[in-house]
Amino acid sequence: METKWLEDFVSLAETRSFSRSAQLRHVTQPAFSRRIQSLEAWAGTDLVDRSSYPTRLTPAGQTLYEQALELLQSLQTTRAMLRAHNATASDTIEFAVPHSLAFTFFPAWLSGLRGICGPIKSRLTALNVHDAVLRLVEGHADLLIAFHHPSQPIQLDAQRYEMLPLGREVLVPCVRATADGQALYRLPGSAAHPVPYLAYAPGAYLGRVVEHLLKTSPQPVHLDRVYETDMAEGLKAMAREGHGIAFLPLSAVQKDLTAGKLVVAGQGLEMPMDIRIYRERPAERPASSHAIAATPTPAAVFWARLRDSIEGKTP
Repeated sequence: METKWLEDFVSLAETRSFSRSAQLRHVTQPAFSRRIQSLEAWAGTDLVDRSSYPTRLTPAGQTLYEQALELLQSLQTTRAMLRAHNATASDTIEFAVPHSLAFTFFPAWLSGLRGICGPIKSRLTALNVHDAVLRLVEGHADLLIAFHHPSQPIQLDAQRYEMLPLGREVLVPCVRATADGQALYRLPGSAAHPVPYLAYAPGAYLGRVVEHLLKTSPQPVHLDRVYETDMAEGLKAMAREGHGIAFLPLSAVQKDLTAGKLVVAGQGLEMPMDIRIYRERPAERPASSHAIAATPTPAAVFWARLRDSIEGKTP
């Protein structure tokens, strides 16, 4: 038995869709189906009526669903209590942050919070967006910072996770500047002369946002994909060397634009995005006269102060 099987099963019971639950649980649909089958093997009976659509639970599945809710709630409460015991020994806040935000946004953002939140001990793990989300979901990070665009929403259950907006970012097409300050290449290019394109690797979050931008552009954009990587800093380095055009976060290239090392390669091809922070909602403590109030963790204190500052509340 693995607790993630129960979490998968609860999600399936609530969405009544294998594909939707697989998306919410950040796994492929075949992998999600195998985990449900593993739970059924452990239970020794069918839990899902696969002959119906939408998906429906069997009587045994309904019984397990009700028990799983109580069990998972109890486990979350216990984990919160254990973390509270450890809070006095560990006052470091764990952040999971995509590479592009780790290099550009995070350092300045954290500096700006010193007056609001006081000294902060933090540990940052930089990953791709998918792995950063999994780090939060699997309980290995206190907080997740990520981009958000309506075309590529972060699939986190709002009943389990809460979010605060942190700011805005803009993707802009950048290219090396010539000696006279002009763009070495300029969009949109042409079918006969496509522009060398420095792209994000397949599956990269910013790459999917750029693909959406290009598909919805009112004018055709002609690109020749000559290089790819999943890191914005790698694309910026290639663009500075004149290898082609890259769509980069404005915060990552602002200094280069000001210094004249890079220039914007075309107007009307910018893509605004949000920057958001997420955390798992605290588990509700059982109503008991014997319950002892847990000491708030450093992450919980930080979140409360951050929320108050965003909402304009004063201490």
